[in-house]
Amino acid sequence: MMTRRYFMSSGVVTAKRTLSSLLKARQIPKDGLTLSDFVSSGKNNPENTEMSSVTSNDTTFHMKTYGCQMNVSDSDIVRSLLLQHGMTEVSSEEDAHVLLTNTCAIRENAEQKVWHRLRTIQSSKKNKKQQPPIVGVLGCMAERLKEGLLQDGLADLVVGPDAYRDLPTLIDSLLEKEHETAVNVQLSLEETYADVRPVRRDQENVSAFVSIMRGCNNMCSYCVVPFTRGRERSRPYDSILQEVQQLLQEENPVREIILLGQNVNSYHDRSEVAVKSRPNTNSYSTSNTGFTNLYRLRGGAGHYFADLVEAVSDLHPELRVRFTSPHPKDYPPALLQLMSERDNICSQLHLPAQSGSTAVLKRMRRGYTREAYLELIDTVQSIIPEVALSSDFIAGFCGETEADHEDTLSLMEHVAYDQAFLFAYSMRGKTHAQRTMTDDVPTEVKQRRLQELIDVYRTKVQERNDKLEVGGLRLVLLEGPSRKSSPDKPSWTGRTDQNKRVVFPQILCSAQDSLDAKVKLTPGEYGVVEITEARGHTLRGQLLWRTTLKAFSELTQNQLNDYQKQIMGLRMTEPIATSH
Repeated sequence: MMTRRYFMSSGVVTAKRTLSSLLKARQIPKDGLTLSDFVSSGKNNPENTEMSSVTSNDTTFHMKTYGCQMNVSDSDIVRSLLLQHGMTEVSSEEDAHVLLTNTCAIRENAEQKVWHRLRTIQSSKKNKKQQPPIVGVLGCMAERLKEGLLQDGLADLVVGPDAYRDLPTLIDSLLEKEHETAVNVQLSLEETYADVRPVRRDQENVSAFVSIMRGCNNMCSYCVVPFTRGRERSRPYDSILQEVQQLLQEENPVREIILLGQNVNSYHDRSEVAVKSRPNTNSYSTSNTGFTNLYRLRGGAGHYFADLVEAVSDLHPELRVRFTSPHPKDYPPALLQLMSERDNICSQLHLPAQSGSTAVLKRMRRGYTREAYLELIDTVQSIIPEVALSSDFIAGFCGETEADHEDTLSLMEHVAYDQAFLFAYSMRGKTHAQRTMTDDVPTEVKQRRLQELIDVYRTKVQERNDKLEVGGLRLVLLEGPSRKSSPDKPSWTGRTDQNKRVVFPQILCSAQDSLDAKVKLTPGEYGVVEITEARGHTLRGQLLWRTTLKAFSELTQNQLNDYQKQIMGLRMTEPIATSH
C-alpha cells in the first residue's frame, strides 16, 4: 500500500491512504483543511484530472511569478488548472478575487521580494471596503516556510509545487468560507503534471518552455531545491513529444522549445512503456571520469536525455531546441555529438561551475574538481566549435579564502563565458551547509568578490564578442519589437543560435530565394543579420535577408559572403525601406 505525506496546519503526518487511519492520526485543525480534504478526492493522482464545478464563472484570479524558468512553466500549469475549473485570469490585481504569487526560495533576496509583496497586498486590503481577495503563495517559498507564511494574516492559501491539482478545491473552500486558511505542501515521488496542458500567458511568444522532469537528487550543500522540489522524477517521453507537437500546431506556431528541469540532462524515463520500448539501454555515463554521482541509482533501460533531445529535434526542421538547467556531470559524449550533428539543436550550453576552487567544490558537494570541469570544457569546444557557454558562480561560500576566490576569477578568465549568473552566497535553511558549516565570509567581502566576478565577466564577454561576433553573420529567430523600439526608430529583437540577443532596425529585407525582393520579416521567422556592434552580451546589427533554418544551414561560408556582397550592392543603389 502506497504511503504519502500530507501537510496540515497542525503539522506533518505520514499515513497510509485509508481515510479512517488518516483521521485517527490527527484531530481536525481549527484554522485549515482536514487531511480528508487532500485524500478522499484523489486529486493528486495524475490520472484523475476531473475538476469540481463549485467555482462560479465570475471568480477571477491574478498571478505574479518570481524566479526561474521552471516557475514560469509551473504558472502555466496553474493557469491551465484554474481556467479548466471555470475561473478567469485578469491583468489587474484590483479586479481579482484571488491573488496568487508563485515564489522562489533559492536566495534570501528572492524571498524578501515576496515578503514585500505580501505586506503591500495586506496594506491595500485594509483600505478596501469590499470583500478582500484571497492571497495565495505558491511554489518553493511555500514549500520551505509552510505555515510560516500565514503569520500576521499575510496569506490565506499556501500550496507547494507538487500540490497544484488541489488549488481549485482549496480556493473553493476559502471562497465559501468553509475554512479561514488552507495549506497543502506535500511533496510527491510521482507528480509531473504530464497530463496537464500548460496555458501560456503570452500565446504569441515564439518560444515555449516544456517541463520534462521535476526535482533534484544532487544534494549540493548550498542548495534548497531538493527540499522545495523533492526527488527527481522524469515525465513520460511520449507526453513530452505530444506537447511539443501541439505547440507546433497552434495558430501562432512555436519556433523554439526550451526543455526544462532542475537537473534537465539527468532525464531518464523509466516508465513501463519506456522500458519496453528501450529494454536494452544502459547508456548512462558521466561527462568524464572526474565526475561522481551522489545519487547512485542511475542507469538501466528506458529513454535518456539524448534520446529525448533527438526526438524533439526530429519533429520539425525549423524548430530550435534548447534546454536548461543542467548539471556538468551529465554531458556524455553521445549528447555532445548529437548537438554537433543537428542544425536545430542550439550550440549553447549552460555549465554551472559555482566555483573555480577544488576545495570549495568539495565543500559544495558538486562531485567534480576544477580539472575535471576544465576537461569537460575542452571536450565540449572540440566537438561543438562554435558553442556559447554560460555558467553560475557563487561568491563567498562557507570557508572560501582569497586563494579560492582567485581560482574562480582565473577559471572565468580562462573559459571566457558568453553569459554568467553571479550571486553572493545566501545560506538557506535545511541545506547541508546550514547544518554543518558556518557562513563565515563577511557580507562586505562577499560583495567585493561578487563585483570582481562581475568585472571579469564583463571584460571577457566584451572582448569575446568584439572578436567573434562583430563583422560576422548570424541566423536570428525574430521574437518581436525590441524593448526600446519607438515609432521614430522601430527596431526588432531576436536571438542567435548561441542565445545572444540581437537588436536591429525594422527594415524590409531580401529573401534568400530572391535577393532583389523586398519582404517583411515577421516574428517566428529567421533572418540573417550582420553584427555591427557588441554591447556586453547584447549585439546590434542590420538585417540582410529572410531565410529558413534549414536553408541557412546548407550555405557554405563562401555562399554567405556572396549573398552579403550582393545585398549590400543592391542597397547602395536603392534607399532602405522601413517595414512599418
